[in-house]
Amino acid sequence: MGVGPQKALAIVRYRQQYGPFKRVEDLSLVDGIGAKTVEQNRPNILLAAPADEKK
Repeated sequence: MGVGPQKALAIVRYRQQYGPFKRVEDLSLVDGIGAKTVEQNRPNILLAAPADEKK
């Protein structure tokens, strides 16, 4: 909900610059993503360790 191609690109760029998110709430640090968008999408958000940390 409320995350189209432009916001998805902003999320990818944020992760490229700062690394993976540690908490779901950290998504609100992305320009254009607010707390309301995070809460609306919370059931659909999954955080996982980066592939190189999974061992």
